[in-house]
Amino acid sequence: MTLLLSSVGEKFYKCFIYEDRYKLLLSGIGVTIKVSLLAVVIGILLGFLIALCNLSKKKPLNMIGRLYTNVIRGTPSVTQLMIIYFVIFASINWAKWIIAAIAFGINSGAYVSEIIRAGILSINKGQTEAGRSLGLNSKQTMLYIIIPQAVKNIFPAMGNEFITLIKETAIVGYVGLMDIQKAGDFIKSATYEAFMPLVGTAVIYFILIRLLTVALSKYEAKLRKSG
Repeated sequence: MTLLLSSVGEKFYKCFIYEDRYKLLLSGIGVTIKVSLLAVVIGILLGFLIALCNLSKKKPLNMIGRLYTNVIRGTPSVTQLMIIYFVIFASINWAKWIIAAIAFGINSGAYVSEIIRAGILSINKGQTEAGRSLGLNSKQTMLYIIIPQAVKNIFPAMGNEFITLIKETAIVGYVGLMDIQKAGDFIKSATYEAFMPLVGTAVIYFILIRLLTVALSKYEAKLRKSG
């Protein structure tokens, strides 16, 4: 037992303490959080616009929304990331994490649009008629009556999308970003130890997701009470 603990301690020191390798993981956490937060903002804004396109009675807007949703949902996120980074933004000198966040935001927007669309459709049509009877136009009715009610319905699904997005960012290493997963891979290559770096990255992701889940659950409970 003593030998086992000693061996584990040596591997832990070699992987995380020696040459301050833990700093790679700390830096990776920062990259993951930055990419995820910006991607969420882009995904929500884009998803809302696409949802309105999909709900529109105008055929051109509806076709644009459907095309976007089908293409993004029908292709791998890693392929989208590489196309956006190596093709679309190849000649633009922007920070890697911003380009990666744009790629994930575009990807997330397709899923968020369906969540928002379903949330809007879940509101009784009588709410729209009530808004119009009060003298509100269609835009005002959507903004002040429908969307506030839809937010409560879509919040759990939006939270799940955010959680999924954090885990999906583990592929940013394909464009040279040192996120949590890439930091773990670097440590693995430098030490020839697979167990510790992989378990370490898994634990970090688990803690991040768990903290986010608890925070989202508390906020969801407040939304339910306010309703």
